[in-house]
Amino acid sequence: MPNKPKKVAPKKISRRNEHSPARLDELIAEATVDAYDDSEQITGFYTMFEEHLSMPFKTEVLGVDVIVDRVDITDDERIVAVCVRGKSRQRIPIHELPLPDPPPEGSAWIDAYCRWARGR
Repeated sequence: MPNKPKKVAPKKISRRNEHSPARLDELIAEATVDAYDDSEQITGFYTMFEEHLSMPFKTEVLGVDVIVDRVDITDDERIVAVCVRGKSRQRIPIHELPLPDPPPEGSAWIDAYCRWARGR
């Protein structure tokens, strides 16, 4: 009798938008208060990530475990997660970053940023 292959349960990845639209709108307002253009608003979100997103945290990118070491803002004003594995580093746009389950504390700010970015 042949052995049946074991089913492997996929690792859980957090779904985005687990927060109410009203809550995300509150966070957007907080991040963008006194910001008059996209550049200033992006800087506002970056500041909120720095203050509220618990780092480092572990997640999976393309099937590989990585550590999100920090967030950064690029010269062309994109917010990226700096992912580390061993000696390798990769910057991933924060809105494309898969989050672990449970997500890190402060991840609502990522959801708020994604909502804001879709609306601009």
